[in-house]
Amino acid sequence: MTNLAMFLDDTAREHPERTAIVLGDVRVPYAQVDAAANQVANLLVERGVEPGDKVALSCPNLPQFTIAYFGILKAGAVVVPLNVLLKGREIAYHLADSDAKAYLAFQGTPELPIGAEAHAGFSEVDGCEHLFLITVDPAAPSPIEGVETLGQAMAGQAPTFATRDVDDEDTAVILYTSGTTGQPKGAELRHRNMRSNALVGKELFGADPERPDTYLCVLPLFHSFGQTVIQNGAFAFGGTLVMLPRFEAGAALGLMQREKVTFFAGVPTMYWGLLGALSAAGDSVDVQQIAAGLRVAVAGGSALPVEVHRQFEERFGVTILEGYGLSETSPVASFSKYGEPVRVGSIGVPIPGVEMKLVAADSWEEVTDPDGIGEIAIRGENVMKGYYKRPEATAEAISPEGWFRSGDLARKDADGWYYIVDRSKDMIIRGGFNVYPREVEEVLMTHPAISLAAVIGVPHESHGEEIKAVVILEDGASATPDEIVDWSKDQLAAYKYPRIVEIVERLPMTATGKILKRELG
Repeated sequence: MTNLAMFLDDTAREHPERTAIVLGDVRVPYAQVDAAANQVANLLVERGVEPGDKVALSCPNLPQFTIAYFGILKAGAVVVPLNVLLKGREIAYHLADSDAKAYLAFQGTPELPIGAEAHAGFSEVDGCEHLFLITVDPAAPSPIEGVETLGQAMAGQAPTFATRDVDDEDTAVILYTSGTTGQPKGAELRHRNMRSNALVGKELFGADPERPDTYLCVLPLFHSFGQTVIQNGAFAFGGTLVMLPRFEAGAALGLMQREKVTFFAGVPTMYWGLLGALSAAGDSVDVQQIAAGLRVAVAGGSALPVEVHRQFEERFGVTILEGYGLSETSPVASFSKYGEPVRVGSIGVPIPGVEMKLVAADSWEEVTDPDGIGEIAIRGENVMKGYYKRPEATAEAISPEGWFRSGDLARKDADGWYYIVDRSKDMIIRGGFNVYPREVEEVLMTHPAISLAAVIGVPHESHGEEIKAVVILEDGASATPDEIVDWSKDQLAAYKYPRIVEIVERLPMTATGKILKRELG
């Protein structure tokens, strides 16, 4: 069987009593997760969902997400995970664009597209025939009159279900891109794409079902990183998910200590948050106990500052493995090598079954200059089928030979390790010179008063763009914008240093922890 749901099927059969999910004081064994997912599958089939139909799902990191996710897959349908922070208009767009036949939505979703008249407004989304509300308490009554809760609808459904066979090329998941350059597009990921990307955890992290890991689940499961590396990776190897619905650094440290977490994955801002919380926690957190249990720490989503890398290894005794990927690549494309000396700043080498190369910005011609910078192109088991219902966008992104253009600029060293320079769309052109924000950010992070920095380009009359830095200061530290400008002038070439510095208390971030640079201008 090639269905992605095999991860749950197989582990529930082999280790039914092993803990699959921890949420607070609740511990859910694999057998219970499997039975509940079977009920979801039976419900969907009863309501007319057929193989290949799309089912949208928005839910924070709760057991209900994982149960619904695998239930949809068991039914042979396609999971369309949605960001829980989407507004009503945005949800309606995603439901319509994906041709969703059903929508499973957490009751706390800010704006369900159902209007004040209960179900009336929801029917305006053509083709989406069913709405089920996911409640924290499955037995709780529906907060919206006329709309079933998922718990109510599952009641009475059989806890057994024969997972439907699918083809390797069938779509398992449609992940929507962030839409920073236009309307979000749905990346169609096959069952084989998602399956192979989760199973590569054996080679990347030494995953072993005989010595299962305990994963701290703080990355949003609707996002590809948390979905593949944490949820699917854990279930593929019989691990345990310790869920935290909303990332809060102090709570994360407490769970790492209490649950003896062995595997942590996060975006750079989460690592930065953990270090800050550790300093604030004092003796209330036993960092030695956490370090003794922590086996693997991985980072992705955006570039990890060198200073954060160094401090984390110093405090926790674990070298962070940096990886790279996109929604379109399931997501993992490259990773640092587990058990080998880290090359700080590198995203590693292509994972098994994947090729990478650097290509020119305006063609598919490979960049062969040893010091050359090019756009990362990826080919292999992880690359998506295409953008749903967008053949032109697919043809633009994927070459006839199967190479996918990432939009990320990088260089490659003599040993084949890649180093992200920046997003091609983030690159600043000041007075004809290319300036890569990440390089400037790395330098600013070495300033003793700066805790976190984000660099952007802002319009300028004569230079085209000027460099602006938005920074958060270390607790108790002081520095003025002018002082930071003067300091950076001594550290960077004349065309690189920021002429504009803004000091803030916090930076705008996405639900996945990425800094929203477009809101900094």
